Amino acid sequence: VEMGAKLLCLLLASVLVAYYIYSPIPEDIEEPWKVMLIEASFRTLGHLAEAADQLGLMHYMEALMLLTAVEHVPPTSDENVTVTDTEFNNVAVRLYLPRRSSDGLRRAVIYFHGGGWCVGSTGMKSYDRLTRLTSNMLNAVVVSVNYRLAPKYHFPVQFEDAYSVTKFVLQSSVLSQYGVDPDRICVAGDSAGGNLAAAVAQQLLEDSEVKTKLKVQALLYPALQTLDLNLPSFQDNDHKPILPKSLMIKFWSEYFTSDSSLREAMASNRHVPVESSHLFQFVNWSNLLPEELKKGHVYTTPTYGSSELAQKYPGFLDTRAAPLLASDTQLRRLPLTYVLTCEHDVLRDEGIMYAERLRAAGVPVTHDHAKDGFHGAMMFILSPAELAVGHRLVNRYIEWLNENL
Repeated sequence: VEMGAKLLCLLLASVLVAYYIYSPIPEDIEEPWKVMLIEASFRTLGHLAEAADQLGLMHYMEALMLLTAVEHVPPTSDENVTVTDTEFNNVAVRLYLPRRSSDGLRRAVIYFHGGGWCVGSTGMKSYDRLTRLTSNMLNAVVVSVNYRLAPKYHFPVQFEDAYSVTKFVLQSSVLSQYGVDPDRICVAGDSAGGNLAAAVAQQLLEDSEVKTKLKVQALLYPALQTLDLNLPSFQDNDHKPILPKSLMIKFWSEYFTSDSSLREAMASNRHVPVESSHLFQFVNWSNLLPEELKKGHVYTTPTYGSSELAQKYPGFLDTRAAPLLASDTQLRRLPLTYVLTCEHDVLRDEGIMYAERLRAAGVPVTHDHAKDGFHGAMMFILSPAELAVGHRLVNRYIEWLNENL
């Protein structure tokens, strides 16, 4: 009897584990079992963070930050690159300086990490690996920015940190100190970092103090708009790996405030007041998405929310937080642009719409769409969670920079 009871317990435990780990992975995603395990570990972390938050032990985002802490590596130089943690304009940065000689001045990349403005850091293994690779393969100076995070700091602090580092680097005295060519500078970032890169590139155009122009911007599955959180990509990818819609809404709302009323309004897509209705033209996917990506969805006119939220938290209608809301006149002057989007990503459509709008404004754009990609895929370039798709997208990004920067 005891043996039978043990077997039954084991069977039930196995069924629970299998149920928990198994999540349907789209057919065109490579290495589905690996992706499933990665997704299960992220989901577990999310559930633990939720529990810690409910029990009042720690804020949801602070619990997610534990992953960042576990993944942290100190700045370690190697035979190719000298790596140091320092500060530019009182903002923490990790600096990568190539060791091999250069015929002339070097290129520079200013990089903003992802993590929903709430988590992540320049010292995470995957970011350290990506920025180190970039520096070594391009023989470029890389400045990876450790901007301050929510919930402790809300918009516009993250943007201001990103902007002040960029402005600091673009000073001619700093460029000459590090041997950087003023005509070969790029801002880049993934996810929330792609948002910051796009916002910084736009803001520089309005800043008469900055004489040095960016040569390129590289936006890797960027978050670009807060207006319509029910785009086809939000509907189709609600439960796809790494970034479910509910988590993206948590990140967006937390960027502006810890007040849950904004999150609730965003979750029902009723957060934009009627007086901001003119902004919807910039995110109207029925005009801006190619037919094949509408996937049978029918555009419906927005449902407006209270003016009170927008008055309290005007950030979500600000182009510094939502670069897709910039006018065509503003977009026209932007530099050469690289946009990466992934098919299985809630942020897919805003990246595509930005690429379309930039193109229409006359900006040269390379848009890479990874049919088998999902949000955050570029972070999985280290074992044990190494994915072929991650390597492919990283190589493509570095290759593009090599050809265009």
